This record gives sequence, C-alpha cells and structure tokens, in this order.
Amino acid sequence: MMMRADAARNRELILDAACLAFAAKGPEVPLEEIAAEAGVGVATLYRRFPSREDLVEAVASRQIDLYEKALRKALADSDPWQGFSGFVRTATEIQARQPGLADVLMVPCHGPDPSRSAAIFDGYLELVRRAKLDGSLREDFAPEDLPMLLMANAGVLRGTAASAPRAWKRLVEYLLQAFSCPWQRPLPSPPTPAQMQRAMNNPAD
Repeated sequence: MMMRADAARNRELILDAACLAFAAKGPEVPLEEIAAEAGVGVATLYRRFPSREDLVEAVASRQIDLYEKALRKALADSDPWQGFSGFVRTATEIQARQPGLADVLMVPCHGPDPSRSAAIFDGYLELVRRAKLDGSLREDFAPEDLPMLLMANAGVLRGTAASAPRAWKRLVEYLLQAFSCPWQRPLPSPPTPAQMQRAMNNPAD
C-alpha cells in the first residue's frame, strides 16, 4: 500500500534530521532531539521507526544509493585503476560525511540490506579483477583489504573529527599507493571472509 503524502514527507524529514544528528553525535543521540529537529512529534517518529535500530538502518540504507551510484560510475570508467581507486575514495568519503555512523557504513562489505550489499560487493570484485588484470593493482590485494581499510578509516574519523577532520584523506591515499605499489614485499595473510564478517558484525570483539 502506498504511503500517504504527509506520512512520506514526515519520513523524509525524520531521515534528514537523523542524518545530521547521527553525523554530529552518533547513533545514540536522543530520538526526541531528532523528532524536534524534524518538526514532528516523538509519536510520529516511532510510527515510522519503531526502534532506534530501525532508524539507524534506514539512514544507512540511504547511503547504499550513493554506493550504487559510485559503483556504476567506477564500472563505466575505461581506466581500471581510476575505476577502482575512485570507488575506494567515494566509499571512504561516504563514511566521512557520517562520522557518527562510520562503523555502520561498511558497504560494499556490510549493510542493512544484504541483497543490495551483495550486489555492490560483486561489482567491487569486478573492479578488483579488472585492475589486477591491467597490472595497476598489486596481485596480492585481497577483497578483505577494503573492509579493513573502511574499519581503519572509521577509527581515524572517530579520533580526528574535532581536531583534524580531513586526516582520513591522507590515510586513504597512503593505502591506495600501497595497493598500487609495484615493488612488493610479502604480506601477512589476510583475514578469511568469515573472520572479516564476524569482525564487521561485532566490531568491539
């Protein structure tokens, strides 16, 4: 059943307010603050989003649209390295826009909609394949290296948000240069996909 126009408008107002509040204060910000910023009552917020987790997932789901757009652009790039590195830069920038949700925004590796996340991850694997075939991405790059980068970026965003809010860009460029480095030395083995999934589901473990 289609949502009424006023209900749909209230939902978007709540999501807009939540994006700003989560970016500034993290996902534990009082929901009353979000409702007030959206100009709706708390009861209206709870009708649209019965729990805090529902609201966090809805905000994160909005970001998946940005990942999907970035992936389409990357796959359309005729230069395999530019496609791959451009996608990495965009993924980390999406995190940086929402530092309060950086741990949640692990797409293409982890997200509130498993089917969309899986489709984005498959596209990301194609970017990796093309860049390796082109010789611009080091052969021992593992798919799990991107979620590790996103986890590291989340930590930098948390630690530097107030004092050096652009520090994350240096980290990303350092790692991109390492990914493309032609003078390779052996690396320790990457985490297995199962280990990486557990780490993303339980970042405090």
